[in-house]
Amino acid sequence: MPAAKIVTVSDGVIAGTREDRSGQALQERLSGLGYEVADRIAVADGAENVASTLRGVAAGFAGLIVTTGGTGFGPRDLTPEGTREVLDRLAPGLAEQMRAASPLGGLSRGVAGTLGSCLIMNLPGSPRGAIESLDAVVPLLEHALGLIAGGDTEHPASSR
Repeated sequence: MPAAKIVTVSDGVIAGTREDRSGQALQERLSGLGYEVADRIAVADGAENVASTLRGVAAGFAGLIVTTGGTGFGPRDLTPEGTREVLDRLAPGLAEQMRAASPLGGLSRGVAGTLGSCLIMNLPGSPRGAIESLDAVVPLLEHALGLIAGGDTEHPASSR
């Protein structure tokens, strides 16, 4: 069973003034896809908060890490900047595919890439946007995670 962790980036969730609906929606969707959600945490907005949190949740972990929130144009929407700070390699194709999944996708600045044995993807903060973005790349995740883990580099039959 593949493993996943969810990081909600939201000052409102941290302050207790907003419910973490996108984190909950992602947990339900990932569980429904067969992922074991190993952790779900919230962190305040800001590049350094995101970077230090991602370093911590990735340490000793192999699997998928999704963030939700902080990908827009607000002054504290710095999730992509914090994520870029820790990534070993960018995966721009995943981010592009996620943006293409929604009419509002062009407003997302989210990035995707690898950190050690993890695939990290920034998803929007709305439950609908987070699920649409995740669903856009679900067909690629098993193969991507296998490659990161050093598995077979043979392409899946459906892509031949």
